[in-house]
Amino acid sequence: MAKPHSNEQFAVCIENKDCDDLEKRKIYVVLPDEEARKEGYLRVIDESGEDYLYPASYFVVVSLPAEAREALRVAS
Repeated sequence: MAKPHSNEQFAVCIENKDCDDLEKRKIYVVLPDEEARKEGYLRVIDESGEDYLYPASYFVVVSLPAEAREALRVAS
């Protein structure tokens, strides 16, 4: 399983068309990948526990308070 990085971001899934490994309204860890962003994708740790590229339009990147970030790390 991929580990979250120190410069992690989080995103809420708002679309999961044809993606069995994404759940709408769930928060996911987004890993840094500038090349993917330039192409309109986000690298996300999905329900399989692995990181994959998904269309950025499937997510809204969110800022979370430290307590929420820590709770998500523990749950991973």
